[in-house]
Amino acid sequence: MSSSDPTVQPVPASVVEQVDAADVTLSNPKRAVISLGSNLGNRLETLQGAIDALEDTPGLRVKAVSPVYETEPWGVEAGSQPSYFNAVVLVRTTLPPDSLLERGHAIEEAFERVRDERWGPRTLDVDIVAYQDVISDDPALTLPHPRAHERAFVLAPWHDVDPEAVVPGRGAVAELLAGIGLNGVEARTDLELRLPE
Repeated sequence: MSSSDPTVQPVPASVVEQVDAADVTLSNPKRAVISLGSNLGNRLETLQGAIDALEDTPGLRVKAVSPVYETEPWGVEAGSQPSYFNAVVLVRTTLPPDSLLERGHAIEEAFERVRDERWGPRTLDVDIVAYQDVISDDPALTLPHPRAHERAFVLAPWHDVDPEAVVPGRGAVAELLAGIGLNGVEARTDLELRLPE
């Protein structure tokens, strides 16, 4: 039998979009962008553990995981702290932003994150960078993240997993990244984070 079966037609994009739209209204998941960082202990293992913990969250699915970037720590003397490993994950979730934030803090605590000094070293940082197109200046959770648009260690991995991404109220990730450059941020092509099974 010929493999070019005329009854097998590619599904038109418009139909795929309708199916996806129907799916969204069904359980109504929201898109969120989460940035991860670690500069203590086994940094790669910690980031992977955080991704797995996100996937284990009820009402949340990890959809994409960025490459790993290595970044010099912010706001501290050069060489005074280990460098960071950073990554960005795209998720779909039915959790509202405040519940997502609570989950992020719980994951940080599971990795024994200590918040004793600003810009201090940390085993794990879990930050909500963006949630749908929400713009909010709630002090408990500012959306999008107030400094995401000026941080290459957020923009570069985000651009890798979503080249068309936009920081709500700030503009296209590609343009923001072009404006600040990759100074102090290095892609670690020798390291890899996995999407959870």
